[in-house]
Amino acid sequence: MQIYVCIKHVPDTAANIRPLGGTDFDETVKFIMNPYDEYALEQALQIREKEGGSEVIAVTVGKESAAVTLRFALAMGADRGILVKTDRYFTDSLETSRLLQKAIDMDGSPGLIFTGKQSVDTEGMQIPFRLAALFDLPVVVNVVVFSMAGGTVTVEREMEGDVREVIEMSIPCIVGTAKGLNRPRCPTLPDMMKAKKKELKVVNRADLQIQKPIQTVELLELQTVPDRCRGRILKGSPENMVRELLRLLRDEAKIL
Repeated sequence: MQIYVCIKHVPDTAANIRPLGGTDFDETVKFIMNPYDEYALEQALQIREKEGGSEVIAVTVGKESAAVTLRFALAMGADRGILVKTDRYFTDSLETSRLLQKAIDMDGSPGLIFTGKQSVDTEGMQIPFRLAALFDLPVVVNVVVFSMAGGTVTVEREMEGDVREVIEMSIPCIVGTAKGLNRPRCPTLPDMMKAKKKELKVVNRADLQIQKPIQTVELLELQTVPDRCRGRILKGSPENMVRELLRLLRDEAKIL
């Protein structure tokens, strides 16, 4: 069975993102694999180890620099990698899903497709559902428990109010993973050395002949988050501090 894992090359969540105007930002910051995608890849690897006879293929859409994240996926244990190379960092979720679908469709026949439930940069939470629509496959996201028997996948997904929903799907299907599903493995130095010899196929976006969707979400500008106002310590008698607090709430915060 071919198991495809859609991953994303994203800035480290601890990185200080510096906008450079428009949609550009300082891309010299550290990049990592989208954390939710690590759970997806780990689950695919566990299936291969348990079931045997499966191939795990990591797929991403991004600039040439995204190959670094694919190499990390190969070091974790993926058998092959596919990079759909674009000339910009941000792509609309509809375009991204079409590129992923076309790349997977041209490469093989998916038995399972794993994704993270969302990406930590744009947090669009669209890819699993758009892929499901394009492949005409069942999909479930926010999965924290996974099991597979024969041709059926059984999952538990977290919902609001600390409630879990149990869902069964026939294979092939698409699964969006969440934190808590497993504990992603950490590649060793020998794993990283072996990853350099694994196949990493680069496909140019133009070669997939995907027309830009008529309806898209366009990113216009990146802006830094405004600094929060500093706290202020009031001094004096309790009566004076109360008066000053009321004045600040009325004249500056304007909530009274």
